[in-house]
Amino acid sequence: MVSGLEEIHLATIVLVLMAGFSAGWVDAVVGGGGLLQLPALLLVPGISPVQALATNKLGSIFGTTTSAVTYYRRVHPDLRTALPMAGVALVGSFGGAILAASLPSSVFKPVIVAALVAVAVFTALKPTVGTLTKLKHQGVRHHGTAAGIGLVIGFYDGLIGPGTGSFLIIAMVTLLGYSFLGASAKAKIVNMATNFGALMFFLPNGSILWGLGLLLGTANMAGGYLGSRMAVSRGSTFVRVVFLVVVGALILKLGYDVWIENLRPLVSAS
Repeated sequence: MVSGLEEIHLATIVLVLMAGFSAGWVDAVVGGGGLLQLPALLLVPGISPVQALATNKLGSIFGTTTSAVTYYRRVHPDLRTALPMAGVALVGSFGGAILAASLPSSVFKPVIVAALVAVAVFTALKPTVGTLTKLKHQGVRHHGTAAGIGLVIGFYDGLIGPGTGSFLIIAMVTLLGYSFLGASAKAKIVNMATNFGALMFFLPNGSILWGLGLLLGTANMAGGYLGSRMAVSRGSTFVRVVFLVVVGALILKLGYDVWIENLRPLVSAS
């Protein structure tokens, strides 16, 4: 069992740090950095899936916090929407993490793949969506919709995780009317809360590898800072393009998981 960095080869640490930096950049722009970071952690000899998940959340919270602060200083997102949404998402993430301990994620993955395909097709066919902020609702309806998005996607983040930032962005663009850049800025605040909610579950059971997690967090911070600055300077069109690339990668990754876990055994049996 891995208890500290002294048991991990230098090459593995370098690989994990490279993945952490890249994940921080991707997360800062559109989310989905877990596609890079979590598989890299699973390459660490002796690490358990729970340790990988917990350490991944520790590293990610450094990157999402850095991105959230950078976006706030440069974009000034509306905290009246983002903060209540983040609070509800934290509760949802904690609940999802509890359920994740007893329910296999393979139950949900086919539904998630279908949703991602629909999101990718919609975004590709609607090039003007998300270029400007045109809020669809005001007042109680706006905040109620935002809270619903936070609760559902926060729960998903605690339960499964990959693509949380991407789902937050597309939900805020399509259901609330934000631009891709504005949605990405708010998504970082919400994603920071969902990471913290999951950590609240993992902390008491000692699953976090602190040495590796803090190094990963440093790399994630650097990537998050660079990614958020690039997103702000290049605008919503840049965020939209990266969004489509990341969603495409998510579809391939989760689609492969569905094949391995659900479909291939059926084909082999027949």
